Amino acid sequence: MCFAACNRICHWGPLTAIAIIKIVTGMTIHCSGMWWPSTTLSGFFNTLCFMSLSGLTLYNFLSSMYHGPGYLPLNWMPEKQDCQYLQFCGVCHGYKAPRSHHCRKCGRCVLKMDHHCPWINNCVGWGNHSHFTYFLLFATLGCAHASIVLSCSLYRAIHRNHYIFNRVTDVPIVYLGIWGMILTVLALGFAIGVVAAVGMLLFFQVRSIWRNRTGIEDWILEKANYRRMNSNQMFIFPYDLGTLQNIQQVLNLSCQPIGDGIYWPVVKDCHQYTLTIEQIEQKEEKRLKSRLYRVIKPASGYWFPIFYGFKVCCSYPCTDESRLKLNCGDLVNVTRWRKHWLFGEKIQENLPEGQEALLRQRGWFPRCCVIEVTENFNIPNKHNEEKKIN
Repeated sequence: MCFAACNRICHWGPLTAIAIIKIVTGMTIHCSGMWWPSTTLSGFFNTLCFMSLSGLTLYNFLSSMYHGPGYLPLNWMPEKQDCQYLQFCGVCHGYKAPRSHHCRKCGRCVLKMDHHCPWINNCVGWGNHSHFTYFLLFATLGCAHASIVLSCSLYRAIHRNHYIFNRVTDVPIVYLGIWGMILTVLALGFAIGVVAAVGMLLFFQVRSIWRNRTGIEDWILEKANYRRMNSNQMFIFPYDLGTLQNIQQVLNLSCQPIGDGIYWPVVKDCHQYTLTIEQIEQKEEKRLKSRLYRVIKPASGYWFPIFYGFKVCCSYPCTDESRLKLNCGDLVNVTRWRKHWLFGEKIQENLPEGQEALLRQRGWFPRCCVIEVTENFNIPNKHNEEKKIN
């Protein structure tokens, strides 16, 4: 248990986030003590307000990391008659419940998965969505507060000699040595960066909550509407219950998740498997559109393969999906295309029985490494009849 807790936090994401929180908090309190001393009533409330925001940021950060998103039980099975509406996960050896998706980094099917966040070294989903949103909110507010304190303190420190020379006595003097000045500038840069970056992420999370759609479901809905663009009827998203009910499903004072994460209330004319049926249909279409490619030049599997040209490096896919290492003669079933990159699955034969899902190799690779195979090429049957596995 203790090892698992240490392993969760001993990652570059949480360690970097905690370091930023500590640097910004420490320098803000240090500068605030000179710029607006807490010996005065207003200074006391200023310090109390900032420390509250800092404490709530750290609390919700750790809570979202350790509470986790909630995982679907291994070998989970719905009612027998409902299996046809769900996808099967070969890694977890069970069906994926509605709104659940398998996370390659966590190695489990996550309930109402939104995304895997490296900063908390965990997924954001049903179990920790509330804590994660509050973490973003308090971090943005706290760093906005810190930006004001640090910038004003830095201004007073730079003009300290002017105040002393002109005997200005109605403003507090801020003393910062060379290291104090460096740390203050560093903390100010971090604070402004957090306000900009985390504030933007907060906007997307709030938008996701009031629409009751995760980032993954946004992509599914976009493809669903694209499939129906020539018809008069658009796809009805089943979980949009109205702004107030959507918010109540995630945000509350206790931060406790609502429901069991498996079964969800849906709008009229929809049922529990409306979205999962759409996902299955989309995957079937993707398989039909896939193309077979043969590797003519080895792919290194690097994120920035400089040996394949400047354009390949500069136009790499902006995603955390893996890069695929390939050797000459390998066959790849490609399902996504970019100008300089392709995404596909390496065709492998003689995989151990029951280990196919674990040993699948998928990812992006440079387009210049392959050529398309003619239609009359015989693909092994096991790859033509691909199962509905994650």
